[in-house]
Amino acid sequence: MALNKLRQLDRDSIGITLPKDDVRVEGLLNEDGQLQGDHHVHIRYIGDGEWVVELVDEIEV
Repeated sequence: MALNKLRQLDRDSIGITLPKDDVRVEGLLNEDGQLQGDHHVHIRYIGDGEWVVELVDEIEV
């Protein structure tokens, strides 16, 4: 099991990295291994230290 460290981004945000290989499997990287396009995720707290991260296709405004 890979472990990722939580990081303080600013006063109101904490960040975590996603393993690049997992992002590559989703087809979100170009041939140079860089993120291609804009992507958004929905992060939902389940409870007991568990979150779900879902890639969303569209953002409703």
